Amino acid sequence: MTRLFGTDGVRGVANKELTGELAYSLGVASGYVLGQQVKGKKPLVLIGKDTRLSGDMLEQAMGAGLLSMGCDVRRVGVLPTPGIAYLTRMCDASAGVVISASHNPFEYNGIKLFNENGFKLADSLEDEIEEVALRKGGVAAHVTGTLLGRAEEREEESLEAYVKFLLEQAGEDLKGLKIIVDCANGAACEPAKRLFGRLGVKAVFMGAKPDGTNINDRRGSTQPESMQRRVVREGADAGIAFDGDADRIICADEKGELIDGDKLMYALALSLKEKGKLAGDLLTATVMSNLGFEEALQRKSITLQRAAVGDRYVLELMQQTGSVFGGEQSGHLIFLEDHTTGDGIFAAIRFLEALKRSGLKASELAKDVTIYPQVLKNAKVKNENKYSFDKDEKIAAAIAEVESEMSGKMRVLIRPSGTEPLVRVMLEGENMDTLTRTADRMVRLIEERLR
Repeated sequence: MTRLFGTDGVRGVANKELTGELAYSLGVASGYVLGQQVKGKKPLVLIGKDTRLSGDMLEQAMGAGLLSMGCDVRRVGVLPTPGIAYLTRMCDASAGVVISASHNPFEYNGIKLFNENGFKLADSLEDEIEEVALRKGGVAAHVTGTLLGRAEEREEESLEAYVKFLLEQAGEDLKGLKIIVDCANGAACEPAKRLFGRLGVKAVFMGAKPDGTNINDRRGSTQPESMQRRVVREGADAGIAFDGDADRIICADEKGELIDGDKLMYALALSLKEKGKLAGDLLTATVMSNLGFEEALQRKSITLQRAAVGDRYVLELMQQTGSVFGGEQSGHLIFLEDHTTGDGIFAAIRFLEALKRSGLKASELAKDVTIYPQVLKNAKVKNENKYSFDKDEKIAAAIAEVESEMSGKMRVLIRPSGTEPLVRVMLEGENMDTLTRTADRMVRLIEERLR
């Protein structure tokens, strides 16, 4: 059976794969597991959502399940995922629930949970909730009478608390900057408008009129082209694009050129180092971050450590090594001394501060980073074989041979797909033709050995 929880919660087409019944079962299971953890105390669970039409249905169903197990529920309305993580911690709640499918189209939705400290749930807890949710006959221990939970609405209060937190993080005067802000018609709309208005930033908003169906529709961090053009047309200093739940950010410079997660991390790592706040001169990214990014960091005496793909794995490695800053090429950026998860709006503040403080143009912040071409190809294999590629002697020898031939100027990354019978082959280096030929050769070898 397919696992319900992926790397970022439960996802699916709303009311088809992610139904109201499943959301209710997850609410019951979450309430049951929380009740086991906080015996003698009534759990308080915050529920927030993005702007999708299906958010109301799933919020009500999840909430009903929690209430039926004796949890009190606080509905905080439309808020970015990191806003709910922050409020969960600050309100002394037992857990936080986010109803969102991030950058996916509006017909999709998802459910993810944070623990009492504002961190994503551990795999072991997700496994326990999943087991209870799928158990035949459900949970027998439903509560009755006065033990049932109560629900309350705290939308405006919660929004203001999150905006206040963001305002408190702004340590530089940002007045005079002109930016384009693409909110993806998602959860960033209201907090971003309030924040930038109070900071005195001249912000031109786009993708800021959500109607329940237009979230991420030709807008946002995965489709930033309109934002890039608008930056040039408006003569702005920079552009910022969030995804639907505002936990990631992609930027554009004054020329309309993209500043992706790698370039953002480079610029922000330098800014932190200059202020003496980059602990151990260490930055945490994933195996997908570009070789040119790593080389640029080395020239600035900053060490890059790489985690598996997924912001939860970046966070885990940061906690293990004492790193305070990290993120992904896709724009999830984590400032661990200030926050527990990636926050696009928080990262936007840090980006604008670095821009203002440097006195440079946005195009100059990461000019030392040369992004090498990447080629990504898929090898079709038997599903049961996809995790054994690294145990095959011929494949290992071929990888070593390629890396030796290129004398450190090519990077080879091979990893299994989490959802399909594929092994993904990524090569990175200076010459696209060489990369393509080598990737094709690696794919053929892997398919021969693992089919």
